[in-house]
Amino acid sequence: MATPHKNKTLATFLASIFGSLGVHRFYLYGSKDFWAWAHFLTAPISILMVAFGTGYPILFLASLFIFSVLASFIEALVIGLTLDDKWDALHNNDSGQQSNSGWPLAVLLVFTVGVGAVALIAMMARTFDLLYTGGAYG
Repeated sequence: MATPHKNKTLATFLASIFGSLGVHRFYLYGSKDFWAWAHFLTAPISILMVAFGTGYPILFLASLFIFSVLASFIEALVIGLTLDDKWDALHNNDSGQQSNSGWPLAVLLVFTVGVGAVALIAMMARTFDLLYTGGAYG
């Protein structure tokens, strides 16, 4: 029986937009994937920590979710930059179709790099603000 074809552009999109919830891992590996659940659980854990962790900076309390967001941008880049032949060997061995990524994937990768870089720089700036000024700038 042929397995369903896994689209590399869709997987990259899911990792870029919904990666912090592990949607791309559920798409690629199913509900038994440990890392998909690890991504998914960072959101409720961070929400609980922010709700009950008074007196601590939100950046510290939500650090699990922030790490998940940054990791998902890296995963999106890894997925999108994988060669089509290697992608098919990993995820579409029995699907009977071949991947042919085009310009939408390239545009999505540029978007992912831009948003990921802004998120990383913002997180670093806020961390240094908290460490060196005690949050005087925000």
